[in-house]
Amino acid sequence: MKNKKLILLLTIFISFGLVLAACGGSGDKKESNGGDNEGKSGETGTSEDYSAAMVTDEGGVDDKSFNQSSWEGLQAWGEEHGLSKGKGFDYAQSNDESDYLPNLTRLARDDYDLIFAVGYLLQDAVTKVAEQNSDTNFAIVDTVVEAPNVASITFAEHEGSFLAGVAAAEQTKTDKLGFVGGMDSDLINKFEVGFVAGAKSVNPDIQVDIQYVGDFSSADDAKLIATRMYNDGVDIIYHAAGAAGNGVFNQAKDMKKKDPKKEIWVIGVDRDQHEEGKIGNKNVTFTSMVKRVDLSVHEVSNLGMNGEFPGGEILEFSLKDDGVYLADTNEEAFTEEIKSAVDEWKEKITSGDVDVPQTRKELKKFEESL
Repeated sequence: MKNKKLILLLTIFISFGLVLAACGGSGDKKESNGGDNEGKSGETGTSEDYSAAMVTDEGGVDDKSFNQSSWEGLQAWGEEHGLSKGKGFDYAQSNDESDYLPNLTRLARDDYDLIFAVGYLLQDAVTKVAEQNSDTNFAIVDTVVEAPNVASITFAEHEGSFLAGVAAAEQTKTDKLGFVGGMDSDLINKFEVGFVAGAKSVNPDIQVDIQYVGDFSSADDAKLIATRMYNDGVDIIYHAAGAAGNGVFNQAKDMKKKDPKKEIWVIGVDRDQHEEGKIGNKNVTFTSMVKRVDLSVHEVSNLGMNGEFPGGEILEFSLKDDGVYLADTNEEAFTEEIKSAVDEWKEKITSGDVDVPQTRKELKKFEESL
C-alpha cells in the first residue's frame, strides 16, 4: 500500500443546512481495483446502477454510536441519489464475530459495488473477502487493510479525546474522572490516552479511573463499572464502548433520578449522544467526542459512484478539518468558558504546538513533560 494519507477537508455550511466534503491529497486520484471502477453491469457507476452496503460489528446498527452513524451516512447517500433500503443500499447486522465473514461474503455475492465494514474487529474478515472478490470495492472503518480494492477510513480519535479531557478537567468538581472502554485495543487506547493527556494538561493532579468492559455490547457490565466509579467520587465518565456505553448513560440517569441535585456527567462518543442523556428536563450528557463516520461513509460512497474510489488509500479525518470535534449541544453545562478553553487547546494541537500522544508509552513521556 502506498504509505500516504488522504486528508478529507470537511466544511459545515450551517446556513444552507448542508455538509460538504472535499477530498484532497498528493498524487493523482486512484481508480478502484487498479482499473476502471466500472460497475458490474459494465458501465461507470451512477445513481441508477451503483450500490453500496455495510456490515455492522457486534454492537448492531442501532448502537447509538459508530454503527448507527455509519448507517445514517449510508442512508443519506442513498436518499441523495434517489435510492432506498434494499434497492441501492442496505446493511447486514452482525450479532457476534462469527457473522462478519458470512455477512461480507453474502453482500459481495449480491453484487454490491461497495461494501463498508464498520469497526476494526472486521479487519481479518475484510482482508480475506477483499482478496476473494477483487472486482468489489470495500471500505473499513477505524483500521487499515492493505489491499488495492480497500479504502481504510481512520480518525484522529486521540485529538478529539484530548479536548474531551480538557473540557472534563474544566468541569469536574471532584478532580476524579472515569474512562470506560469497550475492548482494550490499540484503537480504544487512543481514546483513553488522549482523554488522560487532555485532562492532565489542565490539572496534572487529576485522577482518571480507567476500566474496560471487554466488548462493545455488554451494557449491563458497563453499568456496573459506572456504578462503582460514580460511588467512588468520579463525577464525569467518558465512554468509548459502543453499544455497551449505553450502560454508563443508564447508570448516570438512574442516579440523577434518585438525587436530582447530584452533579454527574457522561461524555458520549462517535456521534452527538445528547439524546441518550435526557432525563425529564435535565440531561447528563456533558458533551460528546464526535467522529464524522457518517460523513466519511457518505463521501466514500460518492467517490466510488463517481469512479474515484480511493482503493489502497488511508483516509484520515482529523481535528484540523473537523473530522473529530466536541459537541456543544448542552449549553447549560458546556459553558462559554469551557468552550473557550477547548478552543485554545484545539489551536495548540492544529498548529503543531501540542503533539497529542496515541499510546500509553507516549502518554508517559507526555505526562513527564507537564
